[in-house]
Amino acid sequence: MGGLLKAGALLLRARLLLARVDPLVALVLALLVAGAAVQLALVPARAQLNEDYEAARRAARTPLPPQAAAAPAPPDNDENLQHFYASLGERRGVERQLKQVFALAERHGLALRQGEYRATDERNAKLVAYQVNLPVKGSYGAIWQFAMDVLRAIPHASLDDVAFRRDSVGEAGVEARLRLTLYLANEFAEGGKP
Repeated sequence: MGGLLKAGALLLRARLLLARVDPLVALVLALLVAGAAVQLALVPARAQLNEDYEAARRAARTPLPPQAAAAPAPPDNDENLQHFYASLGERRGVERQLKQVFALAERHGLALRQGEYRATDERNAKLVAYQVNLPVKGSYGAIWQFAMDVLRAIPHASLDDVAFRRDSVGEAGVEARLRLTLYLANEFAEGGKP
């Protein structure tokens, strides 16, 4: 019962205090206490808002990654065909191209024997395939370097076959047979005249 008396005494004191205080002052005090409580409740929310704001500012300052340029459209069939025919060699210049092959062989110190030459008119493809069989004698490395230099110097050539032969193990040089094909434009195919 002692606890009940204490609670009643506290309640009586609070009533007497309120009776002495002006109601307007009591209202202002209540509003101040409520405002302080709201401020305390909003502190964590405000911290989160500040973090979000700073993150948004950093993102706004960061430049956007460059956008990849659109890849060009692949060439159509007609363009591919035009590129193909433009890459062919000239039929009239085949002697000059053969001289270039012989000059490359000489530069690599290779002995070229008499070769076999054959032109095949590929009417459906509208080109001429000029096949060259060359017997070559020299070092293994020089023969390969010669073959690669021919392909670099004459971009419309292909190396179709290489066969090596050595008579004995102790022999320094090797014999090889290279089969090259030069793909040449058929000048008459375009105009349709023989």
